[in-house]
Amino acid sequence: MRSTILFLTVLIFAQAASAGDGKNYGKELTLKEVTKISDILANPELYNGKRILVEGSIVDVCKERGCWIKIASDKDFESLTFKVEDGVITFPLDAKGKKVHGEGVISVKTYTMEQLIESGKKHAEKEKKEFDPASIKGPKTVILLKGEGAVID
Repeated sequence: MRSTILFLTVLIFAQAASAGDGKNYGKELTLKEVTKISDILANPELYNGKRILVEGSIVDVCKERGCWIKIASDKDFESLTFKVEDGVITFPLDAKGKKVHGEGVISVKTYTMEQLIESGKKHAEKEKKEFDPASIKGPKTVILLKGEGAVID
């Protein structure tokens, strides 16, 4: 009886200790302070090239290679793309809806009208769809978190 109680006690503590653990992807997180996604989107040039840690719910996952996730901002209708090199990290499709902490370096790049049209043509060819260059409104600034590590709860 005594060994059964001891076993159950150990089991309960082990489950409680692992309850907050998430699944790690890529490098181990090193930063402790979370940067709000809304702050990054409001002032991207302040964060360009800086290592940051963000948190939020995963609202989308790359369906081809699992090479990116979109993380919901702390403000409605905003998100930040957490992009990794193909094959370095593969996010599962069922990660959508889960909470994530992601660390990496912010990249801010502005694309010209010509670059956007060329990209649109290539994407349309790949998807075997029609493309109308008049649909492009530019230039466009793209803000990415070049992801290095994440923990999904």
